Amino acid sequence: MNLLNKGISTEEGATAVEYSMMVVFIAAAVVALVRTLGLTTLGLFQGLVSLWP
Repeated sequence: MNLLNKGISTEEGATAVEYSMMVVFIAAAVVALVRTLGLTTLGLFQGLVSLWP
């Protein structure tokens, strides 16, 4: 019975590898979002500066 319980308990929950993969994907998404927003903001300010007399 202990062997059965041990097998079940080792398969429950996320492992450190799964958590680290989630962190990597979330970090990549944040980097992509910040880069996109930064480039958009840069373009907006460059457009405003070009209109300045």
